[in-house]
Amino acid sequence: MSSATEVWEGASAARVIPPARPRRLAKVPFVELADGRLQGVVSSGSDIGRVYVSSIAAGTYAFACSTNNNRACGGARGSFCKHIEALVVESVVQYGAERVARYLRVEPANGKPNVQSILADMRVTRPAQAAATAAAPVFSRFLRHLTYLELAATTTPLPEMQWFPPTRAVA
Repeated sequence: MSSATEVWEGASAARVIPPARPRRLAKVPFVELADGRLQGVVSSGSDIGRVYVSSIAAGTYAFACSTNNNRACGGARGSFCKHIEALVVESVVQYGAERVARYLRVEPANGKPNVQSILADMRVTRPAQAAATAAAPVFSRFLRHLTYLELAATTTPLPEMQWFPPTRAVA
């Protein structure tokens, strides 16, 4: 283990990695690699007031998709639904194909991962449908992120964010 890795692991701040490419937030407003899953919130294609909380477990590719009210997704019956596919597409835009494949432990046969190879390699394992137990915490984090959009722009610290160490002086 390198000393740079040891320093980062011992730090109290998390590295912020910029998105691989800018992404559209209308279809998938929230995506994260966390808790051993690729997970996020996906807008419904048929109802503007409905969202789905979708997730794929790293390694097993067990997937779950349900509404924010814990109603099962009708398309996730035995294989990935369109919400799961949209989540994978936007995660690749957000984090890059290599990072998503590494996190999910997908090893594409052709070597260089892309959206199609990641989805194909996960589908071939015939992953199980998992319980939607992650839906509530994921949706809660999404709602918490939305509250930051309502805040006025300011340079003063937010009390709940003060545990982050300052990285530079604000002019």
